[in-house]
Formats: sequence, structure tokens, C-alpha cells
Amino acid sequence: MKSKEFIGLVLISILTLLPFLGMTDFHTKGEPREAIVAYSMLETGNWILPQNNGGDIAYKPPFFHWLIAGFSALNGAVTEYTSRMPSALALIVMSLAGFLFYVKRRGKEVAFLASLILLSNFEVHRAAFACRVDMVLTVCIVLALYQLYRWYEKGMKGLPWIAALFMGCATLTKGPVGILLPCLVTGVFLLIRGISFFKAFWKMVLVGLASCVLPALWYLAAYQQGGDNFISLVMEENLGRFMGKMSYESHENGVHYYFIMLAAGLLPYTILLLVQLFFLKYSRPSGGIKKLWIRLVNYLRQMDAVRLYSLLSIVVIFVFYCIPKSKRSVYLLPIFPFIAYYLAELLIYLYRQKAKSLKIFSIILCSLGALLTLVFGVVRLGWIPESVFGGKHAAENIAYLHALESMPLGIVEIVLMLLPFILAIYLFVGPLKKKNYHAMTYTVIASVFAIFLALDGVLQPAVLNVKSDKRLAEKVKEYVPEGNLYSYIKVDMMRFFTINFYCGNRVLLFESEKPEEGYLLIGKKDAANYLPQQSSYSFEQVYESDKRSCDTRDNVRLYHFKKK
Repeated sequence: MKSKEFIGLVLISILTLLPFLGMTDFHTKGEPREAIVAYSMLETGNWILPQNNGGDIAYKPPFFHWLIAGFSALNGAVTEYTSRMPSALALIVMSLAGFLFYVKRRGKEVAFLASLILLSNFEVHRAAFACRVDMVLTVCIVLALYQLYRWYEKGMKGLPWIAALFMGCATLTKGPVGILLPCLVTGVFLLIRGISFFKAFWKMVLVGLASCVLPALWYLAAYQQGGDNFISLVMEENLGRFMGKMSYESHENGVHYYFIMLAAGLLPYTILLLVQLFFLKYSRPSGGIKKLWIRLVNYLRQMDAVRLYSLLSIVVIFVFYCIPKSKRSVYLLPIFPFIAYYLAELLIYLYRQKAKSLKIFSIILCSLGALLTLVFGVVRLGWIPESVFGGKHAAENIAYLHALESMPLGIVEIVLMLLPFILAIYLFVGPLKKKNYHAMTYTVIASVFAIFLALDGVLQPAVLNVKSDKRLAEKVKEYVPEGNLYSYIKVDMMRFFTINFYCGNRVLLFESEKPEEGYLLIGKKDAANYLPQQSSYSFEQVYESDKRSCDTRDNVRLYHFKKK
């Protein structure tokens, strides 16, 4: 398809995502933990079950790491940019696929707006900039859902092999949930559309079995390498995580957590929904619970098939992820393309009705964009004193402030920071003044992109690079330019992930290796408790970081040690 909307989406996706992927150093333990797996693949040639971070095997299947390794092989090295490329491309593919799916079934305008909203909400945008498995898992699940719907449209003849391929890739990204969710959504959809339970059940079973072919090859090869340790990890990461019986704390939260995270993840469009609440007309529902249930069932059965499928993709996946104790906001990513579709329908309705809620939303958001530009200007002028920061994290906050004050500004950075302010002025002198609600809609979406561009291209790299352990790793390399490094962290399964990545995957575990001599990385608190217990070694401190590690949240010390 060569429509101007499709081409526009391609350009918008590329320009708002790809230029900024490598500007921010790794500053959380999750990103380097995944990137180092790809590093190990390229270094050792083991693409099945490589060891990293001192002898660990990866917690997740390898499809995401294969993608990183592939991009990195072309680049010549594993970098922040190549490590985040799969996530960014996954969002681009998902937004374009969503456009193609909805344009044939709901029209060009809905499809275009839905893709823009998908590209510009907080949770999806953040995941696209992260070296984590979640966005690749999401695109595989969503593409499988689209293909399964197409299979339904064609009378469910044969097996949907393309959908099975996507589900297989999803399983190779994060486990069996990549097969379970698309089959569960489609199965419920078929039942509501009048397909018999027996037929729907066995159709989904056959689709699920077909999806297992590709993952089974890797699981068999991985078991041959990892044995019982591999099986134990698989059971813990899948069954243990679902049942809340993991050996380590894994983001355990109540059901209310997802409602909060969904509201936060949909920002800034959550603001529109909140404003719209004040303009709704409320009335008490008539009839008892039984009558309400009957009305709901009848409504769903009479609902347009695409709208029903989109609704079930939201509800079924949301309810499914409410069951496990382990809950993270990124688990909900597969429902965002379908929420974006409903938000697109809402926006079109609002601008056609010239709704006050759309006008208020536009004013709020564009004003926030202008405020971002003004606050940055105040910071650059040095008008914010250090005294405004207090508490135990004051030093870190002051460092962030100085980073913004002193960062070099070129023409690109200046333009990116001025864009939100320029769009705010345009809104007030243009669409608002002329009461052009159609232009108002696209102006406010452009303002969202402008805010993200300012954050991704200017503000976040300056602040988050201060937080990163990259400079700490460079300091460690000055003392130990080559050879093994050793580490000790009291917390089980925690490692110096960022330091290990930037030091080239040469940090081993002190307790398991018990070397004769070398250099030990250890946190300040751990050093006070652990080193006195190692009476067979002598330790000499050679360095201590002046800030807390982004992985362990403690100052890191480097010791030279030797057996007595």
C-alpha cells in the first residue's frame, strides 16, 4: 500500500525513534543483562544457550538475543543502539501492521489515528527504547492476533501458518504465553460469534500445536546443553512466575496495580479520558444483575466483528495478567494497539462533535509542552539553586541539574527543545482561534511527538547518562585493562550487569571461582560484612565510586586480593 498515510507513518516512525536509540547509556540492570547474552553469542559462537554474567544462562529464550546479535554482527559490535534496535523496529512494524489491519476494516482515518496514538503513548514509547524482550514479544503476539482474525474471515480453512510462525517467535522470545494469549483471545471470540465449543477448542489446540514446532527445536537443543538446570529455569520463569512461587522476588503486586499502570502507560491520552468523564451524561442502569448480564451478552453478540475482536484482545489479556502474582506494566503492552483503535474512534467522534473535552485536552497538553521548553530555559540560565534539593539523594539530583546546565547544545538540540513551544503557539493562534477541531486533533498529537523528541534527543541522555555505570566501568578498566574481574553481591541473582557489559563480559563470580589473585568488585555495604569472613585472602582497596551503582544502588569498591 502506497497511500500518503502509510508513507507518513513510515517517516514519522523512523524519525521519532531511530535517531535517538543509542544516545542514552545503559542505566538499568535489565538492558545490559539482555545485551550481554547477544555479546556472548557473538563471542563464543554458541547461539543456543550461551553463558554470561559470570556463568549464568539467559532467563528468557533467545529470539530477542538473536535479533540483537544479528544487528550487532552487521555493525561490528554490540552497542546500546544495536541492542535497542529490535524493540524500536518491533514498534514500527506493529504500528504499520495495525494501520493495514484497520484500514481495510474500519477506514483510513481510524487506522491512521490509531497508529499515531500507538506510537505516542508513554508505555509503548518507553518499551521501544529499551533493550528488553517485551516489545518483540508484543509485536509477535499482536501480529498473530491480526493473522488469526484474517483466518476467521476466510472461514478458518486449513491452519493459519503465518499466525503460528508469529506465535512460535513469541514463544522463543518469552515462553509459552506467546501461544496461549492469541489462542485464548481467538477462542473466546469464536464462542461469542456462535462457533461451537468443540470446534473452537480443537481449532485452537491445532493452531497451538502448530506453533510449538519452531520453539520445540530450540528447547530440545537447549536441554541437551543445559540439562536439569535449564529445565528448572524454564519451570520457574513460566509456571513459577504464574503461580507466584519463584525463588526470588518478581514484581509481586495486587490487581489494582494494573489499573494504575494502565492509566500511567496511556499518558498523555489518559488526560483526555479524565476530561471526557466530566462531559458524560450519567444515568442509573435499569434492571437487576441478570437483566444487565443478558443485555451485555446480546450487545457483544451483535457487535461488529472487528470491534468485538479488539475489545476481547484488551479484556482477555488484561484479565489473564491479573491472575499471576508477578505483575509488570510491560506485560500489558499487547493490549495497547487495540486501546489505540478505540481512542482513535473517540478522537474522531470528539472533533466531529466539536467537543469541549478535546479543546481542553489540547490546551492542557500543548501548555505542558510549552512549560517543558520554558523550564529547560530556566535550568540553562542557572536560575535553579542547588539548595532546592535535599535528602539522601540530593547529590544525585544536583548532578542531574548540572548535566542539564552544562550539556552542549547544537542547532538540532535547540530545535528539538523549541518544537513543543512552537506547537503550543500554533495551537492558540490557529486551530483554537479558528475552532478547527480537526486541525486541533492533529496538532495535539504532534505536540506529543514533540515532547518525546525533546525528551529522547536532549533531556534524557543528559540526565540518565549521569546515572549510568559506564564511567565507573571505564575507571575499572584503567585498573584492570584485561583479564578476568571478580564480583560479589549478597543478593542472589544480582550482578554488576552494566559494568560487566562495558568491561566486555569478563566479570566472574568470586565465590564460585575462588581465584588465587585478582580484582574484586563489591558494594560498600557488602564489603563491610563479607570481606572479614574471607580470612584466607588479603584485600587492598584501590578504588571506590563517588556515586551509587545504577544496578546495586550502593557505592562500588574495587579491591586487589591475593590468597595468603
